[in-house]
Amino acid sequence: MYKPSRRTLLRAPIAAAGAGFLAACTSSDSEPSSGPERASGGEKFVPAGPKGYVNPSDPEVLAAERRRGAGRVRSFTFTAAEAKLDLGGHAVRTWAYNEEVPGPLVRLTAGDVLDLTLANRLPATTTLHSHGVRLRCDMDGVPDLTQHAIGSGNDFRYHFTVKHPGTYLLHSHVGMQPDRALYAPLIVEDPKEPLSYDKEWVVILDDWLDGVEGSTPDGVLSQLKPGGAMDMGGMAMGPGHDDAAHGRAASAHAAPSRKSTGPNRVLHDSHSRLLHGEGGSVAYPYYLVNGRLPHNPSVFRCRPGDRVRLRIINAGSETAFRVGLGGHEMTVTHTDGYPVQHAKTDALLIGMAERYDVLITAKDGVFPLVALPEGKAGKALAVLRTDKGKNLPSADVRPDELDGKTVPARRLLPHESVALGKRDPDRELRIRITGTMKKFNWGFDHRAYSAQQRHPVRAGERVRLTLVNATDMWHPMHLHGHTFAVTGLDSVGARKDTALVLPHRKLVIDFDADNPGLWMLHCHNQYHSESGMMTVLGYKR
Repeated sequence: MYKPSRRTLLRAPIAAAGAGFLAACTSSDSEPSSGPERASGGEKFVPAGPKGYVNPSDPEVLAAERRRGAGRVRSFTFTAAEAKLDLGGHAVRTWAYNEEVPGPLVRLTAGDVLDLTLANRLPATTTLHSHGVRLRCDMDGVPDLTQHAIGSGNDFRYHFTVKHPGTYLLHSHVGMQPDRALYAPLIVEDPKEPLSYDKEWVVILDDWLDGVEGSTPDGVLSQLKPGGAMDMGGMAMGPGHDDAAHGRAASAHAAPSRKSTGPNRVLHDSHSRLLHGEGGSVAYPYYLVNGRLPHNPSVFRCRPGDRVRLRIINAGSETAFRVGLGGHEMTVTHTDGYPVQHAKTDALLIGMAERYDVLITAKDGVFPLVALPEGKAGKALAVLRTDKGKNLPSADVRPDELDGKTVPARRLLPHESVALGKRDPDRELRIRITGTMKKFNWGFDHRAYSAQQRHPVRAGERVRLTLVNATDMWHPMHLHGHTFAVTGLDSVGARKDTALVLPHRKLVIDFDADNPGLWMLHCHNQYHSESGMMTVLGYKR
């Protein structure tokens, strides 16, 4: 089994690690004395909403956690605070975990208990969401649904078993905070790793505007809304506006502040062939790989002939990337943490919060890893190097692989070990994706998000969810707390937690209702979700 060295990790920034005994939550129905009850003010969090649903810390949730088992406890601390970051020659002021971009790498083994204390030193509330992890509901990090948002100056301890190996993403789930540096990779190793490889390269993609010429994510969101900053000459909100009201229950966590101006970032006349329409609404000034700009890229070093596993994570908020490695064919082995039948490809299309693992055999020389923002200008760049030279590819390099074969997620087949067994659905849900670019009124079934919404399911059901995209825009749809199978006419597809729905198409997914609680379903375009494209699946008693 592959054992990574410090040099093979992404900057090796593990904040802290330790071993200990599992708290009482995994062996009884009681909550840990220092766990979610105490951290959130001494009481179990019960969200407002209709009766008859399983709440985040109810006995059914605790029973599901016990069934996950418990291994060693791995302890980490993140401090969310204002920071000045160097993006490879350009400094920006933003919000970050431990003054890093990306945030500290968290590495576990499947079956470990993640014990992560989030210290909030921001001038606003925050939370932490473990994207893609099938975890206990009261640790899911959704403000006003699974916990109280963490107040400025307070701490919260996230404590849960991580059962499934894979490549995951940690990020804030409050307002527009994910479009800053409040994200970090979570790697869960397989103790019975079937892949054979020599090195590992964690590749984190991002679109960036915070702190550039006065821009903030909230200022840009206001530009996109009718009657907002776009109609007032490009005025932008200041850094205290991350939780300003966007018509949802989790909106009132920080007072708005109008402090700065910034250029108009609204993107016009965008088009992407792969996305069947517009690429997006935001013209980002920068695109990053592992926190660095193309003119000063991060460099991954290995030897010719090394077999390298790339774990590619799109941490962006409004950009899909087309990714290719110059001179190399990639073999896709996993998507969203779950293994697939191996498929060869020249390039990948990766939507926001999707993850792909690929294998390559390193050739001799210097090779650009390029991530093109679909339908947008610019690029992100990193470098794979196997020689001892100093020259790097130019910032405008474009590998031929980017125009080669691209394998879409819907064509990937699950590995037999994780394939969802064939079964007729017990319940079918149908939700329309609605809204327009002009009005920026994104939602489901023409309704904006409310934490009191519930789409009912029951434990033990096979659920078929059909998402009908009635808009002119593509959307990366994410379901919390579960993985689903992308379902075709005659096959059950790859296991995922985030999948693209193209304009005027539909996405049909099947999942087993095996994780009780209240779970968000939302678009992972941060500007869409904050405009109302979120809803809740709730387990009925």
